[in-house]
Amino acid sequence: MILSQFQSVGRDLFARGLVSSTGGNLSIRLGDRIIITRRGCMLGCLEEHDLIETGLNKNDRSTPLASIELSVHRLIYQKTTAQAIVHAHPPNAVALSLVETEIVPNCIEGLSLVGRVPVLGWNMEVKPGCLGDVIAKALEQCRIVMVHGHGSFGTGQLLEEAYHCTTALEESCHVICLLKSLQPKPIKK
Repeated sequence: MILSQFQSVGRDLFARGLVSSTGGNLSIRLGDRIIITRRGCMLGCLEEHDLIETGLNKNDRSTPLASIELSVHRLIYQKTTAQAIVHAHPPNAVALSLVETEIVPNCIEGLSLVGRVPVLGWNMEVKPGCLGDVIAKALEQCRIVMVHGHGSFGTGQLLEEAYHCTTALEESCHVICLLKSLQPKPIKK
């Protein structure tokens, strides 16, 4: 049951181009345990050995196999009511995160589902596994955030909810990018 949920979301993220072959990660919280995807696994074709169970608050012998973003997932679970997390690299949202400090969807579904999406990490060193405190704090107020030039962290009570936030954000960003491309360029004289 759990494996099939991870497989379905992972396959859809990859098919939609929201993660590369080994990019992104997924997790769920089960009490004081986390099930998270393995470091370097391919979300598009997950197998049982790609799911790592480890502690929410402490390391165990499985911890070194877990995603490099484990520390971020742990902080999100510790500071929010989230029970599932999807970390993806949606291309339109990443592009906008390089030029915007906040992404405001202009379509009804995006605005109602994800609202205003903060872009975190401006003027900070952004690398996988970092900014956990900043990300978790922002997710206390919203369902999804973008990390400058990196990717999104979406939350929900189920993996499907976190996935839905991720796809709604990317669809909204796609529309924003299309609209920006349609704006007339000033004529140089």
